[in-house]
Amino acid sequence: MSGAGRILQLSISAGGVPKRAVAEVWVTRLGLEGDAHRDAEHHGGPDRAVCLFAMEAIHALAAEGHAIAPGAIGENVTTEGLAWDLVVPDTYLLLGEGVLLQVTRYTSPCLTIAPVFTDRQYSRVSQKRHPGFSRVYTRVLTEGRLRPGDGIRIVSEREAVRSSPA
Repeated sequence: MSGAGRILQLSISAGGVPKRAVAEVWVTRLGLEGDAHRDAEHHGGPDRAVCLFAMEAIHALAAEGHAIAPGAIGENVTTEGLAWDLVVPDTYLLLGEGVLLQVTRYTSPCLTIAPVFTDRQYSRVSQKRHPGFSRVYTRVLTEGRLRPGDGIRIVSEREAVRSSPA
């Protein structure tokens, strides 16, 4: 399938936002090693293990006057060049040399990220209100190490099954 891009930034935090950039990270079934969540009821867990967001959306939001940058609203992986309109629930993504993710859902924006947005309008990243500007949550199907610059590509379910460990 088409839709290839690359990892621009990998980000973690001890809990909450913003998340800070790291040079490399091990991705486990529960997310990026060293990353934590302040609110485990709404963030993290196997179906919300890794959060992704597109740099192209960040640029567009910044052009609107929002004080946004990679990691500012809690994403773990900031992508660049990935066909974001194709990144929808049930999409499979292959990152680096073998980290396989499956998109589980769009994220729900919360009050915690409001300071980043002009007039605290954090719903600006709501998929329902502004399609294409939401972050996505993924589950980790294959663990591995990632670095900024690693490739990302959308793969078919068939390719994902072949890439996934037995």
